[in-house]
Amino acid sequence: MVYVRPSLCSYCGACVSVCPQNALTLAETRLVVSEACTDCGLCVRACPVGALEARGEGQEARGKGQPATRNSQFATRHLPLATRYDIIVIGAGPAGSMAALKAAQHGASVLLLEKRQEIGSPVRCAEGISHEALTRFWEPDPSFIAATIERAEFYTVAGGRTELRMAGEGARGYVLERRIFDRFLAEQAALAGAHVAVKTAAVGLVIEGEKIRGVQISTGLAQPPRGCKGQSPLPGGVPPEISTIEASVIIAADGVESRVARWAGLGTHLKLRDTLSCAQYLLAGIEIDPAAVCYYTGEEIAPGGYAWVFPKGEGRANVGLGIQPDVAREPAINYLIRFIESQPHLAQGSPVTLVTGAVPLRPVENIVGDGILVVGDAAGQADPLTGGGIPFAMAAGALAGEVAAKFAGARRRRALTGLEEYKARWEADWGRRLRRNYRLKERFSPGDRISHAFLRVFAVATAAVK
Repeated sequence: MVYVRPSLCSYCGACVSVCPQNALTLAETRLVVSEACTDCGLCVRACPVGALEARGEGQEARGKGQPATRNSQFATRHLPLATRYDIIVIGAGPAGSMAALKAAQHGASVLLLEKRQEIGSPVRCAEGISHEALTRFWEPDPSFIAATIERAEFYTVAGGRTELRMAGEGARGYVLERRIFDRFLAEQAALAGAHVAVKTAAVGLVIEGEKIRGVQISTGLAQPPRGCKGQSPLPGGVPPEISTIEASVIIAADGVESRVARWAGLGTHLKLRDTLSCAQYLLAGIEIDPAAVCYYTGEEIAPGGYAWVFPKGEGRANVGLGIQPDVAREPAINYLIRFIESQPHLAQGSPVTLVTGAVPLRPVENIVGDGILVVGDAAGQADPLTGGGIPFAMAAGALAGEVAAKFAGARRRRALTGLEEYKARWEADWGRRLRRNYRLKERFSPGDRISHAFLRVFAVATAAVK
């Protein structure tokens, strides 16, 4: 039977193409091996990244005389990494890449880790951002701008009736191409001197006493050794391929599902009421205003949340919604399909992409530990009213990178400085805004979110961060 190293497999399908038994199936994000496998070893030889291993005793790859266990004998090579950096950033989304960029600009040695093989994929975002929020850090570039927005429309849906309640002109913003934008940010970090490693997962933290000393990384299926807090042992019996890299500071930017902060003992679990469960299609072949974003509220379409239509050029738009899981009766995708079917101008379109995910709606209290900072969705740094997180993620990453670089430099000089500066400065500005918006969200029950009072608050929040 052939075994797969999931964190090496790049889902290219080369193995499937040579399998004579039809024993391999390429699912969306994994390779499935059936009992029809005869350990012939052809797939092992065809794999371009050494992710497969045939375990048949004494069997040889037919036709070549090559041992079927070739990939267990010859380790897959990877670009070299240093054994120590000032700062390791885990996660190459907007928060992580901005942290790596700013830390490198402040003179720190930086490693930016991304567990996936492609930065920016999969997209888990509606991709909207205001002009003010983007230009705080970057000038708009046609390469990562899908649409320029000039106005916003706010609708309510009740009793099957859709009503335009509010509209605003001049609220300039953009709908991004997040795959390109995220890669752009990581490239900027690399140009500033950060070392970027893709398809490289953090599998645990090295902790001595209560001090975080480094990260255990894997470029293949692995389990952490003793002294490492991380994932549980994995099945399959594949030999570990792990390395220890030391650092003065770890920045956890690994998203709403963050494990790094939890390994460090920082509570990042969310309650259902503090989460938006989201689903979104990129629809093509629809008739929309390419310069207007549209928001829809109402318990029957998105209980505890809202629906959106964000244009991405002529005839295309991100059409999605988020629901509050503790009050919704069905999964978000069911609400989304019904919403699209209820809007004739959307129902004529065809979905070409499906995006799902969760958005944190409450800021995490503990975002600083001994040797660790938490940023972005991992820290709950998204607007509680809208779920928008890109501006907050970039701001948090930039601040964390600056503070971490200062801390690492002070340690080299044996000076006294702390990481608490990150939390203090965050709370004094951005954090205060998030907590204010959380209180506003809590003031309105899901049934009140078609009221004029809520729409006014919501409209101000969707204008993004200024």
